[in-house]
Amino acid sequence: MKNKNKKSYSYKKNGWTYIHVSGDPKERGYDYGFICAKDFKEIQHMLGYLMFETFGHTWEYFIEEINKSFKTMTKEEFPELYQEMEGIAEGCIAGGTKTSLDEIIAWNFYMSIPYWYSYKSDSHTGKEGGGNKADDKCSAFMAVGDWTSDGKIVVAHNSFTDYIDGQYSNIILDLNPTNGNRFIMQTSPCWIWSGTDFFVTSAGIIGTETTIGGFQPYSEKYPIGYRIRKAMQYGNNLDDYVEILLDGNSGDYANSWLFGDTKNNEIMRLELGLKYHSLSRTKNGYFIGFNAPYDPRIRNLEVVNSGFYDIRRHQGARKVRLQELMDKYKGKLNIAVAQKIISDHYDVYLKKDNNPCSRTVCSHYDLDAREYMSQGDRPKPFSPHGAVDGIVCDTKLAQNMSFVGRFGNSCGIAFDKDKFCKEHIQYANFCSFLKNRPSQPWTEFKSYNLDKKKPANKNINIKINKSQLVRVEDKNYFVTNDKISRTYYTDENIEYIEPKNITIRKKQINIKSMKNKKINRIKINKTNKNTKTNTKNRTNKNKLKKN
Repeated sequence: MKNKNKKSYSYKKNGWTYIHVSGDPKERGYDYGFICAKDFKEIQHMLGYLMFETFGHTWEYFIEEINKSFKTMTKEEFPELYQEMEGIAEGCIAGGTKTSLDEIIAWNFYMSIPYWYSYKSDSHTGKEGGGNKADDKCSAFMAVGDWTSDGKIVVAHNSFTDYIDGQYSNIILDLNPTNGNRFIMQTSPCWIWSGTDFFVTSAGIIGTETTIGGFQPYSEKYPIGYRIRKAMQYGNNLDDYVEILLDGNSGDYANSWLFGDTKNNEIMRLELGLKYHSLSRTKNGYFIGFNAPYDPRIRNLEVVNSGFYDIRRHQGARKVRLQELMDKYKGKLNIAVAQKIISDHYDVYLKKDNNPCSRTVCSHYDLDAREYMSQGDRPKPFSPHGAVDGIVCDTKLAQNMSFVGRFGNSCGIAFDKDKFCKEHIQYANFCSFLKNRPSQPWTEFKSYNLDKKKPANKNINIKINKSQLVRVEDKNYFVTNDKISRTYYTDENIEYIEPKNITIRKKQINIKSMKNKKINRIKINKTNKNTKTNTKNRTNKNKLKKN
């Protein structure tokens, strides 16, 4: 059996599988599915066990229910992605793995399932360690200006995940579409978006994220996988990313997004909740990700037990450690230092060097007895969970559509499944699904045969009605550098008291002069009488360009 498109190819290297596909949606989808067919068969087997073990429902149940909610919407609002997934299903079948379009749609919704299921079932059940929420995942930082050795952007990220499913996030996909930006990303077999997330686009954007742990609310709109993929393919600047991610925001897979614009040497953090989000941008500073939001509204009104200040927990511990490392290496950050930081094993709670555990930047729950847990429903002692990779990038690499990755974990400690299962027999039912992850070297991957593609079409109707948003700006809030600005947004009326001058719709209000007076409830002048957007009316406005 051969690929229809001779331009597509793949190879394996140091634990990764590199895949290049190109062309129209169905064409590139077919080749992608064909190449991933064998891996997807393993994933089907894993999902058959894990979904029932986690939720008490079969994988077939989720395929059916997810498609009831999203298949028609996908076809009407995101036809390019729909066609690509049609191709993936057909390619998998041609490669010897029985599947369907419905299953590929459900698999691409995998990271959103805990949020959607809670909403659908009106329950708080789900994966252990997160209740109705996805597990807390990832460490990350992004820096620019005085913090880096050359003043350009440097970024690093690793993925915390359950080993049973995270072990499949070893795909490097280089996708060159007929329309829009080319991009290279880390992903899992047959995903049309990253999911972990790490990507570089031909528009000069580097993207990554860390999830917001304990996040609760959800609204059934556009899945995050569709929104971030649309941004990757059609976003040309940081403003585009914000607008696309806000359009149809469901609150699913809520993240602190880190984006770098290598053309303008600017970095941005978007803390994206459901009702609330905040933006921070700078050309001279850094942002860190540790699974808890800085925004007090998201942290207190949309999150349960964030761990923001608790150094017994991985959120609070990594918040402290990443800040320490940013200060320690100020002016020295480069690829080699980024690799060192994302592999760090210093335990800030026990003040102990080289103590790989749940609290360290490179996380190892499987090595952690969890004696110091402050929350009973978090992952249990020696849980098969932790960092499964590490990726670093800088402006120079991104301009060549490349990054450097390490699979297994970011520090290089090997995971021996037989040893783990022998020592922790409570997880015996997982053992037949786990894989060994030997120590691997850092490896550079890049897009080959780069061409000067025309910029993505900017006229893609992604504008947000900003008259329906409240803007509150405070340039000195949670800031370690005076050139970082922060902006808060919400979609509902709120009452606000800030410690310093704030800007509300560009009108200055001097809080000091008001002393203890309370700001009246802010009125939002809504231009549309009906705030709930009719899906049919938006069909032609928000979908990706048809080919």
